[in-house]
Amino acid sequence: MNEIIHKAEQFAKEFFLNDSSGHDWYHTDRVRKTALKLAKEENADVFICEMAALLHDVADEKMNDSEAAGLEKVRKWLAKHNEDEKQNLHIINIISSMSFKGGNSKGVETVEGKVVQDADRLDAIGAIGIARTFAYSGAKGQAMYDPTIPVRTDMTKEQYRNEKSSAINHFYEKLFKLKDLLNTRSAKQLAEEKHAFMVEFVTTFLDEWEQK
Repeated sequence: MNEIIHKAEQFAKEFFLNDSSGHDWYHTDRVRKTALKLAKEENADVFICEMAALLHDVADEKMNDSEAAGLEKVRKWLAKHNEDEKQNLHIINIISSMSFKGGNSKGVETVEGKVVQDADRLDAIGAIGIARTFAYSGAKGQAMYDPTIPVRTDMTKEQYRNEKSSAINHFYEKLFKLKDLLNTRSAKQLAEEKHAFMVEFVTTFLDEWEQK
């Protein structure tokens, strides 16, 4: 298993080489480390959690031509490197169901899925979450803030992915919601301080923007 994990690390590192959108190797590694911590606290399968964390963004539709193409890439890699089909199916099921998708995710079903989803969402909030938000908006050519662009409430996955937005809007459309969408008690405890920091940041940002 250690050999498979090492190969998954190398696969992810190569895939995210030179990424500047906030979905780089370092994000993947942070998610992996948090998932391992949560897995121990929630009595989850550590191997499944680590593998899903390492491969979750390799399959992300934002990094591929489509969601199906991303999942097929990971599915083929797993089939080549791990003979346990049950483990591979579990990993794929986690990866395919953990994304936010504008609030339209079908949700994760296993404790391992809950752990990895929570680990990924914890990295989307707090100080690093703020930095990643602005990095991603810049990479996508979106403004850091445009008061003429309304905050979206009800969105389809396609609207969430493709409509014009801004970095600041993203806090209201997704990041401020994540604290209450976490699955595990351990993650909810870790999220409190991160959430408060984001709220303070956005409040200060808007005060400065309006020159209060």
